[in-house]
Amino acid sequence: MATKVHMEALSPTMEEGQVVRWLKGEGDAVAQGDILAEIETDKATMELVARGEGAIRKILVGEGGTAPVGDVIAVIAGEGEDIAALVAGLGGGGVGADGPAAAGGDGPAGGASAAVREQPPATGPEPSRPAIAGAAPALAPGATPARTGGPPPARTPGATPAHTAGATAAPIHATTGRVKASPLARRLAGELGVDIAAVQGTGPGGRVVKRDIEMAAETAVAAPAVAPGAPAVAPVVPPGEEFADVPLSQMRKTVARRLAESLGPVPHFFLTVDVDMTRALEARARVNDILAAQGARASVNDLVIKATAVALTHHPECNAWWQGSSIRRFSSVHMGVAVAVPDGLITPVVRDAHAKGLARISQEVRELAGRAREKKLQPHEYTGSTFSISNLGMFGIEEFTAVINPPEAGIIAVGAVEERAVAVDGEVVVQPRMRITMSCDHRVIDGAQGARFLATLKSFLEEPAAILI
Repeated sequence: MATKVHMEALSPTMEEGQVVRWLKGEGDAVAQGDILAEIETDKATMELVARGEGAIRKILVGEGGTAPVGDVIAVIAGEGEDIAALVAGLGGGGVGADGPAAAGGDGPAGGASAAVREQPPATGPEPSRPAIAGAAPALAPGATPARTGGPPPARTPGATPAHTAGATAAPIHATTGRVKASPLARRLAGELGVDIAAVQGTGPGGRVVKRDIEMAAETAVAAPAVAPGAPAVAPVVPPGEEFADVPLSQMRKTVARRLAESLGPVPHFFLTVDVDMTRALEARARVNDILAAQGARASVNDLVIKATAVALTHHPECNAWWQGSSIRRFSSVHMGVAVAVPDGLITPVVRDAHAKGLARISQEVRELAGRAREKKLQPHEYTGSTFSISNLGMFGIEEFTAVINPPEAGIIAVGAVEERAVAVDGEVVVQPRMRITMSCDHRVIDGAQGARFLATLKSFLEEPAAILI
């Protein structure tokens, strides 16, 4: 019986996917559980797993091609099955980035039309793969997928929303077959012209990781060609040409869509405070002296995350979601922390940030940011935030406004800590100052409510000991 392979909803907010690479070609035998392809979603690169048996008889979307969730992208069938009528009903073989799929394997082979079944829905995660949390989505401050509600913490693992073909998804940790390598390493190899097959991996199990590719590039281990499916370098405008068009990645498409969805219907207003960071920097220095023995270190951003989380417990009206017909206020603070990635922004979530120490927050932020940049975050790691932080201070930005991450009601934009002259008791003194701007959803937060929250946050940063009270 032939099996139609659909483009799966491999992330909670995925609407279409791009085929990065087929790991099975037409004619290759397929068993249940085999990895068929690597699919780029709006958040990460995921594996599409087969639920049927037989052989790949037809690939309808080539490498680099995109398809909406639910579309058929391939057909699995037995060698003796006639799939001509099935393929004709699907449009005769789809067109992806590589053009129409090859015609081999779709002709008559036994005189009978093939029976057809869909890939059966997955009843749960495979034992060797992480579960996908059935959570509402979150992306990045200023560009984020909408969430559909439901409590953010402690979700029951299960299938993601809108699963149409039942393939189990898991982040890519290595290529299947010849070379074990992270997606980031493969992408970097393509960009730098490194033959990934010639690189000795130093990661777990001999996996090729980013540092291996960088080392190989320095020693001029050149590749004969870009690996199949490796993302192309953003085109440079050729000499004499007026422009070059850069194709949108799945993440960039989501960023663009979510910006319009947030700035359009969400009534933003903005509040700014100027914070004396003298005692906060002193407290951070003392904390880092203690953490030095553990090889750890807390950043200013970690301190802001902690202070913000504790301040939100005093102002639950700001730690809330707009639900359309209600406002959901949370007792726990799950902090979304904006992380820049090559294709845009994503917001990993530090859960229960109000109850964690600086060392734990610092460790989680580093680990989550690292996995975000390698597109290896699990859905439960970037969904369910109740409030978000975006910090551009490390780029020298003094002050900016961030776009709210629906359905959250607020986000703070953190600027750089700078030495500035200010008047104190009638005298001009120089202090380390930092501006924080809060974007508020006026449907949830009124001006006085936002102002009171910022006053509490400012007091915590100007006297960090108050966080302990």
